[in-house]
Amino acid sequence: MSETDWSTLRAPDLAAIEALAEAAFARLPEAFRALCEGVVIRVEEFPDEETLAEMGCESEFDLLGLFRGTGLAQGGGALNLATGQFPNMVWLYRRPLLDYWAEHDETLGHLVAHVLVHEIGHHVGLSDDDMAAIEAAAEA
Repeated sequence: MSETDWSTLRAPDLAAIEALAEAAFARLPEAFRALCEGVVIRVEEFPDEETLAEMGCESEFDLLGLFRGTGLAQGGGALNLATGQFPNMVWLYRRPLLDYWAEHDETLGHLVAHVLVHEIGHHVGLSDDDMAAIEAAAEA
């Protein structure tokens, strides 16, 4: 295995995290992706102050991702949007993801995929076991 020259590398930017999320989404089982029609995936540096307060976070690094919207289990979906309603969205937060990645022994791609599946799982109404199975299928 070759050694990486870290002296020339920078932390992944928003576009790089977005590319990791898109690649992770593309690897998910087709049936799972079909349930995500109309879900928008956004990458931001940090959650906003309102989100942090609403989620009871002590630090802006406490939240790696978030699903906002009306999940399928609650009658939500791309075809059920009321006039003026925002689409269902999954937010991934770059800086908290990078902070978590730096402190744990997993790849950034795996972490982004894990958070993405977890947040989409809230949209679909899946259990943690269901989400783990989908992650495993995406890695195969």
